Amino acid sequence: MPAEWEPHERTWLAFPPANATFGDEGSATLDVARTTWASVATTIARYEPVTLIARPGDGERAQSIVGPGVNVVEHPINDAWIRDSGPTFTVDRQGELGAVNWVFNGWGAQPWAAWDHDARLGAEVAQRASAAVRFSTLTNEGGGLHVDGAGTVLLTETVQLDPQRNPDWTRDQVEAEIHAQLGTAHAIWLPRGLTRDYDEFGTRGHVDIVATFVRSGLVAAHVQRDATHPDFEVSREIVALLRASVDVTGRPLEVVEIPAPRELEADGTWADYSYINHYVGNGFVLVGTFDDPADDVALELLARLYPGRRVERANGRAIFAHGGGVHCITQQQPRAS
Repeated sequence: MPAEWEPHERTWLAFPPANATFGDEGSATLDVARTTWASVATTIARYEPVTLIARPGDGERAQSIVGPGVNVVEHPINDAWIRDSGPTFTVDRQGELGAVNWVFNGWGAQPWAAWDHDARLGAEVAQRASAAVRFSTLTNEGGGLHVDGAGTVLLTETVQLDPQRNPDWTRDQVEAEIHAQLGTAHAIWLPRGLTRDYDEFGTRGHVDIVATFVRSGLVAAHVQRDATHPDFEVSREIVALLRASVDVTGRPLEVVEIPAPRELEADGTWADYSYINHYVGNGFVLVGTFDDPADDVALELLARLYPGRRVERANGRAIFAHGGGVHCITQQQPRAS
């Protein structure tokens, strides 16, 4: 699996359907979600091709919002988190595009989730991309991993070892399957994710809101600096673990801390707003912002971490209101030779 910052052929997104996550057809919440997702699509389309998957019957509406610069195709979907329901693309030694179709079961068979269509979406996207599909037997999502493109992968114990996902898998078995599918050789396991990710509508600890590789040997990590927030201790533990970790070559990781937004609560509970959940593409970094005093600090840090890329903003509040961030709604297709 190439690192996210390596060249892309295109980016894939899904158009929010009417469902329990986004609201009924005609609702204000669904309209805001569709406008926000469309804004992400059109921003990325200024830099690389974008394909937006819409539920049958929603294609015309989606195209009217995103305009001619985004390719819209119709296919049955349950939700719009294509990072998780879509494939994980790879490139083999001959430069041929491949794709891993993980088992998808609604983030560990969450009682509110439906996944009869999304469980088949990975293979559908891979076929549309003309990628050779490999069907893994591991229940996993794209938001549950990050790679450096050089052999190291970040995982979370409460995701890949979740008894609602992989009840009969050992850590060694998970690692073996991850390495076989992604071409990695060394896994760094984080103990957990952010606090709110264990609420009713969470993923039980996706790594892509907590830590990400910026380049080989360098990790950006979410840090909560308010001691009253439960993620204060969570992030301290994760940062300490990362600083004590090495990559596949045995080199100690360098860790850059990205402070959380100062807002501590959202929707009546602890906020999990994070700048780590950004998306890196051809010449740009797309970052969810929150009308928060910490926005400018995070954008400045990310601009330094990704020199030569333009930093773009997205409406982070509108995406997080439904359970994720910019990274969660995008899926990169790497450029193959």
